[in-house]
Amino acid sequence: MNKIFSQGVVGSMVVLCVALAGCASTGNESIRAESSSTIKDKIVEGKTTQAQVQSLFGAPTVTSFTDSGLEVWTYDFTKMSADAISYVPVVNWFGASSSGTKKSLVVLFDKQNVVQRYSLKEAEVSQKTGLFNR
Repeated sequence: MNKIFSQGVVGSMVVLCVALAGCASTGNESIRAESSSTIKDKIVEGKTTQAQVQSLFGAPTVTSFTDSGLEVWTYDFTKMSADAISYVPVVNWFGASSSGTKKSLVVLFDKQNVVQRYSLKEAEVSQKTGLFNR
């Protein structure tokens, strides 16, 4: 009885590990659930301040500047899942792939640290590794 229980627990753990290994996310979690309509409710061009954006979304992933000195904040979030080929025994030794979506929120501030413009874009992304994917 104990041996059967142990095998069941080990089997369940293996299934759980495989399921968890299939998904990964990176970037700023605060934009994970955002869409164009939800961002429109939170950011108003000419009104929302830099401090308000930071309180909503935290620190940006990247900060840059335009040629005229305006500050640009970028927030990125990527969610990937392993493709089916990654689970094929032996084949996955030579190559694997994953696909998912990347979301980017870019906010341009004017000289008074007020949002001048913003953009939220979502794109399909993929990543391939190994000998078969070169």
